Amino acid sequence: MAKKESIIKTELISIDEIQNNPDNPRVLKDDKFRKLVQSIKDFPKMLEIRPIVVNSEMIVLGGNMRLKACKEAGLSEIPVIKASDLTEEQQKEFIIKDNVGFGEWDWDIITNEWDADRLDDWGLDLPVLTETQKLSELKFEDIYYEPKNIPDITLDDCINTNLFDKKSEFIDQSNLTDDKKKMMKMFAFRFLKIDFESVANYYYFNADDEEQKVMERLRLVLCDAGLNGFIDDDLLRINGLIQGWNND
Repeated sequence: MAKKESIIKTELISIDEIQNNPDNPRVLKDDKFRKLVQSIKDFPKMLEIRPIVVNSEMIVLGGNMRLKACKEAGLSEIPVIKASDLTEEQQKEFIIKDNVGFGEWDWDIITNEWDADRLDDWGLDLPVLTETQKLSELKFEDIYYEPKNIPDITLDDCINTNLFDKKSEFIDQSNLTDDKKKMMKMFAFRFLKIDFESVANYYYFNADDEEQKVMERLRLVLCDAGLNGFIDDDLLRINGLIQGWNND
């Protein structure tokens, strides 16, 4: 005899019929909650794709904060899934597992391929590390790099301006004064992404003496260093976090 498959149905229910779960340990406060409310207003179809889960008594098992945000957003009906066949123990397990974040973000992809402003609007907290924390996580292989001779490499290959260009365009389209636009663009320089491996390649094989001198002064590359600063060597140590030994 074939096993009967469980069919999960989404129903549109009056928001007044659904009860918050007082035992749900997950909360959002202040700015995070405001962003959730705005997210529901901006993208209500998300609720259809990921409905709120309730038990047979219409108490929320998954989506407690979304329910609260839906009420704040002024919704009168919301999509729900009724998990009526779960035991009390399974309900408790579901509440915890629904709020556990399995896996980890690949922050390199996040920061390079996604717009940080949009991610912030969507409620994703980007990690903010102090320089000391960043340095403490570095290993020798992270800062040691042997330059490769790439004949066609140029200075343009050493920097990615995509995000900076987007920010600059937004600033240009704003109603700020020219002086303020200029200042804002100076702030926007933080969105420039330097490819330090390409910098090392260019410095070692393509740059002339004057370019090398300027790049060293800008702390773009570090050679094996002695007491007097930069010393030419076959291997370069490079990393955007590490400052040169000279103070000028």
